Amino acid sequence: MRVLDAAAVSAWAAGCVHSLASLRPAIDEINVYPVADSDTGSNMLFTMTGAARELSAATPETAADALKILARGAVASAKGNSGVILSQVVRGLADRAEGDLDGPWLARALGHADEVATGAVSRPVAGTILTVLHSVALAVRGDASSLGDVAAKAAKEAAHALEKTPEQLPALARAGVVDAGARGLVAVLDALVGVLTGAPLEQEHALEVRTETPEAYAWEVMYLLDGVDEASLPTLRKELSGLGDSVTVAGDGSGSHAVHVHCADIGAAIEAGLALGRPRRIRVEPLLTPTPIEPGGGIDRTVVAVVHGGALAELLRAESIPVLAVPEGGTPSVEDMIGLLNEAAGRHVTVLPGSVALTAAADTAAGHAMAADRDVVVIPCASPVQVLAALAVHDAGRRTNDDVVAMAEAAAATRRGELRIAQEESLTWVGRAQSGDVVGLVDDEVVLIEPAPASETNLVAAAMKVLNRMLALGGELVTVLSGAAAPPGVAEELAEQLRVEHPEVELTSYASGQADAVLLMGVE
Repeated sequence: MRVLDAAAVSAWAAGCVHSLASLRPAIDEINVYPVADSDTGSNMLFTMTGAARELSAATPETAADALKILARGAVASAKGNSGVILSQVVRGLADRAEGDLDGPWLARALGHADEVATGAVSRPVAGTILTVLHSVALAVRGDASSLGDVAAKAAKEAAHALEKTPEQLPALARAGVVDAGARGLVAVLDALVGVLTGAPLEQEHALEVRTETPEAYAWEVMYLLDGVDEASLPTLRKELSGLGDSVTVAGDGSGSHAVHVHCADIGAAIEAGLALGRPRRIRVEPLLTPTPIEPGGGIDRTVVAVVHGGALAELLRAESIPVLAVPEGGTPSVEDMIGLLNEAAGRHVTVLPGSVALTAAADTAAGHAMAADRDVVVIPCASPVQVLAALAVHDAGRRTNDDVVAMAEAAAATRRGELRIAQEESLTWVGRAQSGDVVGLVDDEVVLIEPAPASETNLVAAAMKVLNRMLALGGELVTVLSGAAAPPGVAEELAEQLRVEHPEVELTSYASGQADAVLLMGVE
């Protein structure tokens, strides 16, 4: 088939329904994120069934007309987070339906589908259907092949990306499954290939997971919102994000929007829509407590971290720690924090926040109604070096309470030092600092000022003075985190100087990517 026609769109819709219906039990079974409520396959099937029914009741003359009808039906019938995202995939194709719907069109349309689906989600998470869709969009970008070849390439890339999802999302890895929504997307793309090329549908990739019998703990609120000003949508997303997580606000291209949120306050979720437009087709369903059991048995707990600095976040992810990276100076929203908790497997979650402000945000999330199904413990940390100290003593084989105590003691016992560059003139306990001076702090107290400029030599000298002050009270291990503004060789020069002056001390050094401090130092 060289170009898509209306009959092929109808056949694709029917193929999606058939494929999702046959895979529904398997997809439901592997549904562990964001909530292990075993309904992702059912929601995607419900969404596509409603879309196909809408199309079958119409008589479109062109493929473009058919795709637009299918998109409206998908948005109107969207059920659950996965259903809303799937509706945006269809909408993305419909938005770009003009001219010959050939191979290059499909490549462009999949790129647009990636954009609108990601834009509809308040907090995209790696390792989900959105990650797989993005991989597909990148794989076919600029492809000028035939319609069938582009579709086949998209489906192949989706299947490949699907297998990587457990590497990107710890909750999937612990349960031993791929992402359920992404598995449904693969089925949808396979159905398209089948229509265009006659190739048999693939039905692999479903992995098993065992779960306990869950119980309701919160609510999934969904409705269609009409008459809303597009400029008001960020306000709606922010309002919903303060109530819970899995927030999506997805348009159908004709002025109606599908709204979705997981929250504990049903009335507040609906009132947020009422304040901006006209909600209709309101659906409320109970969520179920996410209690995935690791294959082969395992400790039902996870340690997560919330930090500033992309390099530090990547360092922690490399150790298989679920991490929320927050922009410098910012604080995470309730949805961000609840989303981080949902990335963790098990009922017991220990949170390691990398600053005083992040500790406060974590405490707020731990007491939120959406976290009521989890036993969340926040270990207060005032610096990322305390986060690393806590992780250094973390032992998954210990009893949960004993491990939390050990991490809390390690964090509290780690003394903190910093080097910052003064941004303006200020008066401190040790004198007046001018803009550009190097300011040294120990446990948030200014202890020295080195005149500008902040050269490598000055920074190393200032860091040694701070470290000598902290080591005077004892210590065996020094941790140094270099910030984004640190000169390239400062960490190595500091390590050499420390070996000369304190050969008995062990040093570990990492890049943190933080913008507010040139160097962060910890002594244990």
